Amino acid sequence: MPPGGTQESRADSRAYRGRLAPSPTGGMHLGVARTSLIAWLCARAASGRLVLRIEDIDTPRVVPGSAEQIMDELRFLGLDWDEGPDLGGPFAPYVQSQRGEHYATAIETLRTRGLVYPCTCSRKEIALIGSAPHGELGPRYPGTCRNGPSHPGRPEALRFRMSETPACFVDRVHGPQPARVGDDFVLRRADGVYAYQLAVVVDDIAMKISEVVRGDDLLTSTPRQLELYRGLSAPPPAFAHVPLALGADGRRLSKRFGSRSVSELRAAGASAERIVSYLAHSLDLVLEGQLCSARDLAAEFDVTRLPRSPVPLDDAAIPS
Repeated sequence: MPPGGTQESRADSRAYRGRLAPSPTGGMHLGVARTSLIAWLCARAASGRLVLRIEDIDTPRVVPGSAEQIMDELRFLGLDWDEGPDLGGPFAPYVQSQRGEHYATAIETLRTRGLVYPCTCSRKEIALIGSAPHGELGPRYPGTCRNGPSHPGRPEALRFRMSETPACFVDRVHGPQPARVGDDFVLRRADGVYAYQLAVVVDDIAMKISEVVRGDDLLTSTPRQLELYRGLSAPPPAFAHVPLALGADGRRLSKRFGSRSVSELRAAGASAERIVSYLAHSLDLVLEGQLCSARDLAAEFDVTRLPRSPVPLDDAAIPS
């Protein structure tokens, strides 16, 4: 790829493969259900395959039993998948906590290409450095350990050496995205935990994902991931970042701020059809009050026609 050029994706050159990638930190609230519905519709509209992957790499946040709960909630909404923890498939395991050897192999590949270096800086030190401004992804790392660890003897994290000629890309919802020069980011923490940025790229390569559909809070992470694809000599997928769902208070919808899970809505008497119809209306796919199933929406679905602005959702508006 030419330096600074637009990253070419593999979405147009192969059969469609999408993915559902929930984090098992509790039940699925309406915002996650909405993004999952979009990912499912993208795959089914393309007559493609859909992979379910459990992203439990951040083990301290994992809630026991929530992976099974989310799978049950997806089935209840009519959002099925073709490969995953329960169905198996050629790229098993589909659970990140069981895929450490794949991440270690990727780091060694990047290391041989001069793209990985040890870092002994603490988060506090990075935040206190006057020349390290805060960006959308947190404090920017100023490259303190690029030429050797700043505190020899400390436990070492591993950082990825970002290119000075990052790629731009075209998002299927938000359109052309400019090239952003990013800071070197962590691939593996000092405690041995692999970073989300590494895990999702390695898994999407291994599972041959041709399009990633996710919330647009991750739009700014994409340049980092494109650099990893380049470092691993793998063509990236297409990306479709969908607007976030907001609660009644204007904050990002989350279980932490009282949003009920699909299981709780179901227990209160809400049908799958009513939940799906409410989400579909928020996407301008059906009229308010019009009932539909997920499968009813697939034939005419086009992700490029989705609204680009955040949408408020209120689970109290779904009739029981």
